Amino acid sequence: MPITKLIPTLVSAIAAIWVVAIALVSVQNATPVSLQFLGFSSIQLPVGLVLAASTGLGMIGGALALSVFSKGRNFS
Repeated sequence: MPITKLIPTLVSAIAAIWVVAIALVSVQNATPVSLQFLGFSSIQLPVGLVLAASTGLGMIGGALALSVFSKGRNFS
């Protein structure tokens, strides 16, 4: 079995593990946190919401970076 047929399964498994981990952490730790970056501070948000947003933005950013930097290559 070629590795290219396993890639969608592996990607789905990694995404599923992230969703379960975020759900567990957000249920166990519902205390609000405030993000601080370069002197700026955000409003207080639950940890689960911060994790979900950062994971989603990271996945979208990774997909966009992969599509931008692999234009000239053929992965088939």
